[in-house]
Amino acid sequence: MVWILLSVLSATLLGVYDIFKKISLSRNAVLPVLFLSTLINALLFTPVLYVAYFTEVPRYQPMFQFANLTLSDHLLFALKSVIVGSSWTLAYYAMKYLPITIVSPIRSSGPLWTLLGAVVIFGEKLTFWQWIGLAITLLFYYLFSLSGQKEGISFRKNRWIFFMTLSTLIGSVSSLYDKYLVSHYNRLAMQAWYHVYMVPLMLLLLLLIWYPTRHRYEKFQWRWSIPLISLCLTLGDFIYFWALSYSDSLIAIVSTIRRGSVVVSFSIGAMLFKEKNVVQKGLILLGILAGIVLIILSSK
Repeated sequence: MVWILLSVLSATLLGVYDIFKKISLSRNAVLPVLFLSTLINALLFTPVLYVAYFTEVPRYQPMFQFANLTLSDHLLFALKSVIVGSSWTLAYYAMKYLPITIVSPIRSSGPLWTLLGAVVIFGEKLTFWQWIGLAITLLFYYLFSLSGQKEGISFRKNRWIFFMTLSTLIGSVSSLYDKYLVSHYNRLAMQAWYHVYMVPLMLLLLLLIWYPTRHRYEKFQWRWSIPLISLCLTLGDFIYFWALSYSDSLIAIVSTIRRGSVVVSFSIGAMLFKEKNVVQKGLILLGILAGIVLIILSSK
């Protein structure tokens, strides 16, 4: 199926995105990096907005026909910005202070929280094999916490672990919301406008949190990996929303394949940053992914 191939391509780009993010945040101020990458994301959509609002869009190009959005439509896109902005802020801080081989397995659990959210919110019931998959995932999560202790990282007391876990939970909420938006609105409009609305949100965080206390922390350094964060994310998200636009696409499947990006970021990051206990954490990551795959296959 085309939407599965698109999901794989999106996952690859997101894995590379995490690598550029880690490079940009190393010995650097977090919020300026986040703001600039957000600003560049919005600028990448400037041609799209120009075509949609200031040119005669041909009928055979429905992708660019979204000049008639209402105020309520824009509010829904702004809500998407708040959700994503919250997740990104937490994830950027966690990415700066945690090894990427710790971050990747936590991120891989996103579909698990999406499933549990569906159970709690929509009253869905788990099948026998979904319970088995859930048990496998939680078991390897526990083993993962033990592995983290060898590096002096307590999963119960480390705030960056909490930040990354909360970011992943919020990301699962965003995945559920994406399916609704893509099924009701032009996907390019949604992607363009939510990136635009992210700019004032991140600017507010920059001015209120980082700027007054900037002398207490690491100075901001410009790096060319920052625009590459934006480029990989924009392309990865565009392909992701494209996959979701197919009527037969399944958000759980797309979300799971997309989380396969952690295999890319884990593998490259382990070699690039020379992190510890890579083999052990790699096996645990595969265990977590096996549990997630079992959950999804039994859902299908």
